Parts: sequence; structure tokens; C-alpha cells
Amino acid sequence: MSKDQPLPGPGGDGGGEQLPELRFRVMASDRVPRRVGVVGYGRLVPSLWSPSLSPGQSLVSHLLTQGPELGLELVFVWNRDPGRMAGSVPPSLQLQNLAALGERHPDLVVEVAHPQIIQESGAQILRHANLLVGSPSALSDQATEQRLLEASHRWDHAVFVARGALWGTEDITRLDAAGGLQSLRVTMATHPDGFRLEGPLAAVRSTEHRTVLYEGPVRGLCPFAPRNSNTMAAAALAAPSLGFDRVVGVLVADLSLADMHVVDVELTGPPGPTGRSFAVHTHRENPAEPGAVTGSATVTAFWRSLLGAAPSPSPARPVLCGAWVSASAWFCRSDSVSAD
Repeated sequence: MSKDQPLPGPGGDGGGEQLPELRFRVMASDRVPRRVGVVGYGRLVPSLWSPSLSPGQSLVSHLLTQGPELGLELVFVWNRDPGRMAGSVPPSLQLQNLAALGERHPDLVVEVAHPQIIQESGAQILRHANLLVGSPSALSDQATEQRLLEASHRWDHAVFVARGALWGTEDITRLDAAGGLQSLRVTMATHPDGFRLEGPLAAVRSTEHRTVLYEGPVRGLCPFAPRNSNTMAAAALAAPSLGFDRVVGVLVADLSLADMHVVDVELTGPPGPTGRSFAVHTHRENPAEPGAVTGSATVTAFWRSLLGAAPSPSPARPVLCGAWVSASAWFCRSDSVSAD
């Protein structure tokens, strides 16, 4: 959707008001989401605060232990395999049917499960609450993006996007908004055991020390690496002038990276008067257990993103949110949180 195209009205007919592509707002303290639901409990992977917790397990633990003092109440946890919640999530908080989430009256639902959940249930979640998307690769599907956009506008609920492992999100956005972004390339490298690939990529074998599995538009990668392309998807959302079709994603299998995920972000601006272009290259090394899909620092980032989407109601600590209307997506940051 272009920045000049009106948002769809309640009937999805495109008759809604026109909004700028990027805007900032201070979330009023009396409308801050307080009741939080978590979708996805997950398998055991490392995190900075516990070597055995997945992103969903870490969020649940934090909400139970720190949530009350922050004014946040955990109201449900849903997982595709309910048995994974046994013995760790209080029975009263276990939601057996995701379609019944409205009965828990959440203000914010945090998805840390799989892009398929956003594609299948994202619009329905927005009927009841704001949505924090932890699997932004789901938004590479244009039909999913449109459904979320229409549901967000119809039910007046926002869609937030966790930045995850993308370093410098705000800088990319500012440069893009100023017309200074010409190219953006995101490379993610890790050991082959850390990939969960589908379709033709699942058949690719790493025959060398370092093998490029994919290089091309992010939109073409997301369907075949839905759990390994979220950083690239976040970059596409942060740079709407390039989007999923012009942000380049590179997926690399590297046998030397058994305990690490490496993300390189390279961007350039248009040539200046001297013919030289502005350029930035960041290199991020994220510790990870062998075979883990999510690195340790990225798990930390999910909690920080939750705090950005459901901040403390203290008026002295406003939260600024940048809104990408083209994807109905909001990257959030708290002024007390450093870059992920």
C-alpha cells in the first residue's frame, strides 16, 4: 500500500481517512495496555536470564515476576501443544482455544509462536486487542498484511512489530523517511543446524565451509525460512520505500558458527554532490546454543519490545511509537531501553 492510499474503512472499501506513512505519538497513560496475553510457549532454547527458556517462556516468567510492579497482568498463555505448559503455567492462565481469547479481555496479545499464527489468527486477535508481532516474516504475505491493516483500522487496535535482532531500526527508519536510503541488505549467518527451512531451501545441502543458501528479495525468502527471516522482515518494514521486494536478504550456512548468529546490515544512500554515497555496515554477533533458532540477545529484545508496547503508566516516561501505515506496523521503543 502506498503512503497516499487511504486506509480502508470499517467495510474494507478504502474509504477511510488518509494518514501519513510515518507518524509518532505519545501513548496516553489512561489507554496503556495492561492485560497481556502470550501466544506461543515454545521449546527450550537459551536466553540471557535462563539458559533453558524460549522467548514465550521468558516473557511469561517476566510477566509473572515483574509484571505486577510494572502494572502488567498476564491473563492467558496459549500454545499449539498445551502439554508444554503443564507444571509451569498456572492452569487458570492456560488458554486451550485461541478463538476464545476475547473472554480474557486482553489489551495486548504478544505472538512469539510462528508466522502461521499471524496469518491465520492475526486479524481475529485484533478484534479484541492490540497485537505485538514477534514473527514479522508473516507480513511478507500481502494478503496477511492487508487483513491486518483492515482489522487494525476496523477495530481500532494497533499492530506492533518486535525489532528482534535488527540493530539500528530507528536509524534506518529516519534515513528512509528523509529519502536518504537507496539500498538495504541484511545477511544472517549461522550453523546449518540453526535453520528451520521449508520448500526448495530444505533440500539445499551445505557442502562447503560457508554456503549461501539464498540471496534476493526478502519477500522471496520468508515463505521458505519463516523462522530464520524475521530480522530481514523487520528491516523491510523499517524501510517502507524499499519494502519486502527491494530489501535484499542473504541466508548463509556457516559451519564455524556453531554457537552464534551473525547479522550484517549494510545500507547506502544516493550519491551526493561529490559522487560518493553515505554508507553504514553493522556487524552483530549474537550468542546461541547449537541448533537454536533464536539467539540470546534477541530473546531479551522481545521483553523490551513488550515493555515498549505495554509501558508503565507513569506519565513521566512516555513511549514514542513510529507507525508504518503501509503495513499497519509499529516499532516501539521505551526511552529507558537501549537499542537491541
